[in-house]
Amino acid sequence: MSAERVNPPALAPPAGFSHAVVATGTRVVFLAGQTALDAEGKVTGRTLPEQFDTALANLLTALRATGGTPADLARVTVYATDVAAYRARAAVLGRIWRERMGRAYPAMAVVEVVRLWDETALVELDGFAVLP
Repeated sequence: MSAERVNPPALAPPAGFSHAVVATGTRVVFLAGQTALDAEGKVTGRTLPEQFDTALANLLTALRATGGTPADLARVTVYATDVAAYRARAAVLGRIWRERMGRAYPAMAVVEVVRLWDETALVELDGFAVLP
């Protein structure tokens, strides 16, 4: 995939995301929402950073199964049950992101939700990628 990250100077400087991503490729992969489920279908981790790390790992596992890499992600949406807690842990979550993803940020949004499908899940990530 060829990805051009566009961050117009008229918008506030992005931190941990890109304002827009122009992706060129031949295959679009839609990634289902991933929480901190283990292989047996149980939510693991009690803290937001622990669950975020596992949910991101699960998203990347699904992406890699299609032949994609983290650089192929064009869009990620984060659903959090507590955005204030998410913001309070932004530095830790950012470190986890960079360890798994590097610094090629997709277009992103964080949305607060009342709850997720798995009642003990604190965070869910979904997205789409464009593969070469």
